[in-house]
Amino acid sequence: MATMNVSLPDAMKAWVERQAESGLYSNASDYVRDLIRKDQERKTALATLQAAITEGVESGEPQPLDTADFKRRMRAGHGAG
Repeated sequence: MATMNVSLPDAMKAWVERQAESGLYSNASDYVRDLIRKDQERKTALATLQAAITEGVESGEPQPLDTADFKRRMRAGHGAG
C-alpha cells in the first residue's frame, strides 16, 4: 500500500482524529480511505444520473405518461405479472 502525506489545518486534523477515536475507524487512514471511497461512489452515481438525464433529453419529444401501462411494466419487471 502506498503512503501519502497530507497537510491539514488544525481543526480538520482534530476532526479526523475524533472520527478515528469514535470507534468507527481503527485509525485516521481508515477514515480517509472511507471518505475517498464514498466520494468515488458519489461521483459514479452522479455520472450515471447525468448520463440518464442526457439520454432523456436527447430521446426526442416528450410523450404523455400512460400510468396504467407504466404500472404493468413495473409489475412485470418485478415478477408480479
